[in-house]
Amino acid sequence: MKARVITILDNPQSIKSADRCIKSGAKWGVTVEKFRAITPADDPLHYAEMRRLPIENFKEKYSRLENCVAAFLSHYSLWEMCANGNEEYLILEHDAVFTDMVRENMPYTMVANLGKPSYGKANLPAIGLGPLTSKPYFPGAHAYMVNPRGAKALVERAAVDAGPTDIFLHINVFPWLQEVYPWPIEARDTFTTIQKTEGCLAKHNYNDQYKII
Repeated sequence: MKARVITILDNPQSIKSADRCIKSGAKWGVTVEKFRAITPADDPLHYAEMRRLPIENFKEKYSRLENCVAAFLSHYSLWEMCANGNEEYLILEHDAVFTDMVRENMPYTMVANLGKPSYGKANLPAIGLGPLTSKPYFPGAHAYMVNPRGAKALVERAAVDAGPTDIFLHINVFPWLQEVYPWPIEARDTFTTIQKTEGCLAKHNYNDQYKII
């Protein structure tokens, strides 16, 4: 398994958060490495155009367009790497923190959420590995497993209706999405590089200490 934490390498807050993720993973026996995030400075709209990825679904009131597309492309780049290899990936966002052990050789089908819902109401799944239950879409894309077959399916579908990563990972599109409970990883975020104020207000932990950067 390759564990990668998406990190904005010219952002001190992102680096600090990613270092915390790496340290927490080591505590539970998981070696996590940083993966360079795609950012607005990389011209993500052109990047998406070159890969023939539609951007209409990214145009919504909660997020900044280029930032949201860049975040998706960071995940997409890891999917491409996974699809072209023979190893599964544990994909993490910089605010992810391990709180329990991640089971080795987990018998998931293609893609499985490991992240505790980071905002809003959620359903409680059954213990163990099962279908995605907490929400009909990923409850944040801060921690999930993907194998090469799953990564290939995500890459292929992205050419049809790419969108914000967590919403893109929806059971109406991918009915085989799974989830592990209790969730062994959670998001501890104090800032966002993606959302507008409207998006932050939708988050249960948004307050005057939460930074939009």
